[in-house]
Amino acid sequence: MDIHRILQKLPHRYPFLLVDRIVELRHGDYIKALKNVTINEPFFGGHFPARPVMPGVLMLEALAQTAALLAFESDGTSAGDDKVVYLVGIDGARFKKPVEPGDQLHLEAWVERARGGIHKFRTQASVGGQIVVSAELMCTMRAVD
Repeated sequence: MDIHRILQKLPHRYPFLLVDRIVELRHGDYIKALKNVTINEPFFGGHFPARPVMPGVLMLEALAQTAALLAFESDGTSAGDDKVVYLVGIDGARFKKPVEPGDQLHLEAWVERARGGIHKFRTQASVGGQIVVSAELMCTMRAVD
């Protein structure tokens, strides 16, 4: 799935769209996405000027967007269909290594459970084969009024 399809599926736009490409997707099961981290990201100006590091909360958001893509694709819908996926819980978030400009985040999400509009995902992001963040995310898909 390229950026054009991602833009059809997610409501996020620059500077908050944090997924560049989907490289693997198994409906209802697994997704792997990429985020290219560049020095041009607006948050690097202040986090931190002398040693730019991607904020952990944005790595979690990139994982949540990846999980939302899996939920939308598995459901056969998109944000454009008057639905949105909200992040409702984060458990066990662990940050293992800083992410810097020039890194490529490999974002992965596995469906642990999907019932009654609530989805639970096991997620992780890695750089160069090393896990940099992992967390369990809970999301809900809701109709937009």
